[in-house]
Amino acid sequence: MALLFWLSHQPATGVGLPHPWDKAAHFLAYALLGLLLRLGLGVFRPAFFVAALYGLADEWHQSFVPGREAFGWDLLADALGAWVGARLGGRWEVPEAGRP
Repeated sequence: MALLFWLSHQPATGVGLPHPWDKAAHFLAYALLGLLLRLGLGVFRPAFFVAALYGLADEWHQSFVPGREAFGWDLLADALGAWVGARLGGRWEVPEAGRP
């Protein structure tokens, strides 16, 4: 999360990823965040919501950085990535033991 904050705090230089690759970068970054949160928390819903809300907060923060803007499409890519990452994190959970 600190790395995402630092990256979004950098003023725009005009040299960035072209569209649609910037959305793919958002998706992958938040998929990784969702995955790590799911592995750490062990539950899908909180992992997804924390990652998605962080995406919202990060877009808001980015709107105050010179040369940067907050876009709804970026937020959508963040939320979709968080959802996919949090879902994929469940693949490594140990199944609960069945009831007798």
